[in-house]
Amino acid sequence: MTKLTWLVTGCSSGFGKDFVHSILARGDNVIATGRKAAERLAHLKDTGATILDLDMSTSEEEINTKAQEALKIYDGIDVLVNNAGYIDFGFVEDFSYDRWLAQITTNFLGAVTLTRALIPHMRSRRSGTIVNNGSMLGWQSLPCCPGYCATKYALEAYTENLQIELAPFNIRSIVFEPGHFRTSIISPTNRTESYSSHPDYAPTLEMLRAHFDGNDGNQPGDPKKGVELMIDVVKGEGLAKGKEMPPRLPMGSDALEVVRKKCWETLKTCDEWEKAIKSTDFPADVPAYKYNGDEIASSK
Repeated sequence: MTKLTWLVTGCSSGFGKDFVHSILARGDNVIATGRKAAERLAHLKDTGATILDLDMSTSEEEINTKAQEALKIYDGIDVLVNNAGYIDFGFVEDFSYDRWLAQITTNFLGAVTLTRALIPHMRSRRSGTIVNNGSMLGWQSLPCCPGYCATKYALEAYTENLQIELAPFNIRSIVFEPGHFRTSIISPTNRTESYSSHPDYAPTLEMLRAHFDGNDGNQPGDPKKGVELMIDVVKGEGLAKGKEMPPRLPMGSDALEVVRKKCWETLKTCDEWEKAIKSTDFPADVPAYKYNGDEIASSK
């Protein structure tokens, strides 16, 4: 088996930290990145991973510089894992422009910029894998985390673009969609939050806080198992052996339920509203461009 080199963002805790340990256990190289790496990634110093300071909210120029630095460490990168992200909790009415910008910059634009910096390298080698760590909240939004949900929805569409454009160069892309996993992302000490004090929102806020507090530490998903599955899918091993990499993959029974429900609801809407939906077309005898998304998506 060929030894792969992985670049993983957001390695201070959660999935990122587990990625580092699992990748090394499989005999591959890993470049672990994070903000203030000397401090926040100190726990990975003796693992055998290469530590690289990389803030996904920084400038395009800085991310490009770090990408070129990373490429020189092991003479290339085979797998990019865009894992960095956080949740800023608050109602839509509370979300200022700056809060939106911070969420989008870290959770989405940072991944887009780093990916773009590495595409020429992968394209020239005609190989590579891009992993975007999404969420089941890219299928079903929840109140009080609009920025996070929006960025996860954006990752879904962005990954599809990568799949269509980069497939001719043998570069694979996938978005994983974890449900609730037992990480520290919603722990009280780790939460970024600011809520409206208006009494109209009090009942919803009380319900949400009870949900987050009750869910923290009791999530059904095991992060180590989740990471092992993601690595299996990339390497074609374990439960993924003999299977073609899917364009997206829910992770966890709760995510599976959310995805199935959304698909069913969407198909139900299409069936119930089919006549109205088609009523906006020109008559059949009027020449018109015939869109075939499947044909475009599968073109090489």
